[in-house]
Formats: sequence, C-alpha cells, structure tokens
Amino acid sequence: MTVMLPVPQMRSGSSAASGSAETAARGIRPAAAGLLDSYGRTATDLRISLTDKCNLRCTYCMPAEGLPFQPASKLMQRDEIVRLARIATEVLGVRQVRFTGGEPLLRKDLVEIIRDVAALDARPEISLTTNAIGLSGRAVALADAGLDRVNVSLDTICPETFAIITRRPFLERVLKGIDALAEAGIRNTKINAVLIPGVNDDQGADLLEWALAGGHQLRFIEQMPLDADHIWDRDVMITAAEMRRRLSERFELTPDAAPRDGAPAELYRVKRRGAAADGPELGTVGIIASVTEAFCDDCRRTRLTAEGGVRSCLFSHTETDLLGPMRAGAGDDEVADLWRQAMWAKPSGHGMSLAGFQQPDRPMSAIGG
Repeated sequence: MTVMLPVPQMRSGSSAASGSAETAARGIRPAAAGLLDSYGRTATDLRISLTDKCNLRCTYCMPAEGLPFQPASKLMQRDEIVRLARIATEVLGVRQVRFTGGEPLLRKDLVEIIRDVAALDARPEISLTTNAIGLSGRAVALADAGLDRVNVSLDTICPETFAIITRRPFLERVLKGIDALAEAGIRNTKINAVLIPGVNDDQGADLLEWALAGGHQLRFIEQMPLDADHIWDRDVMITAAEMRRRLSERFELTPDAAPRDGAPAELYRVKRRGAAADGPELGTVGIIASVTEAFCDDCRRTRLTAEGGVRSCLFSHTETDLLGPMRAGAGDDEVADLWRQAMWAKPSGHGMSLAGFQQPDRPMSAIGG
C-alpha cells in the first residue's frame, strides 16, 4: 500500500527548486512508520537545536561581531520541543535525542526540557552538545533530570590558542565544566575538536594525550563549510588522512573492529608509539571525516532547528516547517506525516565532492549540530 501526501511547506534556499525536482523523481513515499528516505535509510537519531545563540565566537562558525539571533517568539517553547520529541520517539521510531545549539546551556529551561523528554513512554538516550561554559554549576541537575551523555566542543587545551579560536578567554570554565560531569556521574564524555591550519593543527597529539588521561573519547572533525563568513577552503583544511599521519608520530592507531553502526566517527584504538606488542591500550580516538571520507550512505540523523524546521541533511538548502502547523492546530499524525515527507526527500549525500556544491546560507550555530 502506498500513500500520496501533499508537499509540505518549505523554507526555501538557493536550491529549493532543484531539490523539489529531485524529490519528485523518486516516486511515491511508501507508508512506512519511521523516517525512511528514498535511498533506504531510516533516521533514528534526532538532533534538536534549542537556540541559535552562543557565548563564543569561534572563527570557523561565527563572525567576531556575532550574528542576528531569532526573537524568542519564533523559537520552539518547552512544550513544543517535548511534543516533537514525543512524536519522534513514540510515533517515528527515534531512539536517540541530542540537544544542540547555538549553545543549549543558554536555555534557562534546559533541565526541565531534559526531565520531560526522559519521562516519555519511549524514553530515548538523551545527550547534549555544548561548549561547557556554565556546565559546572548545572551538571548535577542535568544528570538528575536524565541526561545520559555529553559531547563537549573543545579544540585546544592551550589558553592562548583557545582565546584565538573562540575570541573569548574561557578555557578554565570549559575545563571545570568537563570535570563537573564526572562528579555528577556522567561518564564517557566525548570531546569534539576541529584542527585549523596554522592555529591548532600542531596540537592534536597534545589534546589526545589530555583526553586519554582524563578518560574522555576525543573525536577530531574535519572542518566543514558551515561558517558564517563563507571562507572555508577545502584545499587548506586538515584532512582525516593528515590527522592520522600527525597523530601517528606519537601514537599507534589501529582501526576498531566494532561495527560503526551509523556513527559519524571512525574509531581507532590507541597505543603509545614504540610500546611492546602486548603493551596497554590507552583508549580510543575518533575521526569524523565528513568531507573527504563521507559516510552519507549510512546516515541516520534528522534535525530540528530552534524554529522547528526539519532539516534532512546538515547541508540542506530547505527546511520543512513543523512549528507553524503545530501552532495552527495540526494533530500528531499530521505533524508526523510532514516529518516523514521531509525525510523521504533527503538527498543521497551532501555533495561536497561535486562541482557546483553550494554552502548552506545558514551557519552551524543557526542550524544546530
């Protein structure tokens, strides 16, 4: 049995017309319960942006003067966030929910949002991506509310380099936030790092040394074209291959044998270079090669912007509005069908290797990671 649904309202970007034509060519969406796309992938990992505001001005994300932020009236409110999370988990089969931003800690109701989502009948794994500024005073409350795991964005442990990248002297606050997670009982914290040519690209091994000593899993991420200034240059970015080469000067990296299972990071088991064959492993490191070794074929993510728009891909030029229909009285079934239709239109990949690739107009802080 198949169903034909009306095309949902799209917030258009520069390639909206071509995206619609591609979608139309794929045929009718089957009546699947989950978030199936036309290439056979099913999204089970939901990223929800809570705000487009941030208290850092990282050079690869925001301009020094910041960006114009959305007024509060256009952002999803607590009950709307929880309702969409409920539809995602109880109707659409989502199993993981990650709260992102901007900086999600800037939401004063973050603890209440996490508590509400943790109380859902189909309780998902709940995680948070944060810069950790202000986390030290809230870690216990977040853990008590039901937060399972945290990803911290941290590109260096050198105070001077941190100030250059973020344009803020807040490294000590970040490190205190990370320490507070373990004290609150949240383990296995992941550290996300971007290596920038001429800035911190010579500090990767030191950052890995620090992460391993603290029991954290460091994940290096290739710099992506999601900066507000649109100055990303593929020809000078630090590639995954270059990351592996530089880390191998101090460590031995062995690909982890465990299935990747849709995760963006390829994991490597780490030993110190020159250690005996039966010497101890120090831990693992992940490399997210979004640009040069794309993993789009097994992508299982769906995203909601802080304004309640579905993005089927981080690099989409269109969004499907869910918040507007919800506020106009749409029922859960209608919202779920709009979401399914948006994900059915998911492209096969981000297309960064293709001629004519266009960077999204919205930067990462406005999209949500």
